[in-house]
Amino acid sequence: MTHDWLALQKKAAEEFGARVDMITDWAAATPDTEWTVTELVRHVVLEQQWVPALLRGLSVLDARRSLTPLGPDLAKEWAIYSALAAAAWATTPADAPVTLSYDTVAASDYLREQVSDVTIHSWDLARATAAEESLDPALIEAVWTVFEPQRDTLEASGLFASPIPSDENAPLQTRLLALTGRDPRRP
Repeated sequence: MTHDWLALQKKAAEEFGARVDMITDWAAATPDTEWTVTELVRHVVLEQQWVPALLRGLSVLDARRSLTPLGPDLAKEWAIYSALAAAAWATTPADAPVTLSYDTVAASDYLREQVSDVTIHSWDLARATAAEESLDPALIEAVWTVFEPQRDTLEASGLFASPIPSDENAPLQTRLLALTGRDPRRP
């Protein structure tokens, strides 16, 4: 099955943004044990801030130099940078080379990575803020196609906790979260 990753990028941004709008406790803990809600949102906003610079073909160093410090209103910063990222995605050819910290990849690969990151962190933010945890099924299905083939390398990457055992008949969202070291059963 092919996925419309630009549409999924928009949906992932909507999912995350809806949960940002519901934050009442910016100091709350998140499933990312090293991050509070503030740190989680800051991470996702920073990732969006990088997108336009990297899609313009800047090196990682030049992209870093082009970034401006985030202001204290992270909900406002999310709105600004997610819109700028969406605009950049919409105008970048899928096969455009993008230099990342670990390799040069096609823009389409970077897009899949970004959609996956925002999707997983949407659930993290939902769990941290007691918001709706169910994510769009099309997002879950698409992100599964990114992470499942990397099953054996996710934990080794240092970006994810150890996978949580899950029943192969569990809902796909549950299996995806478990694969990325999240336990949706635990409140």
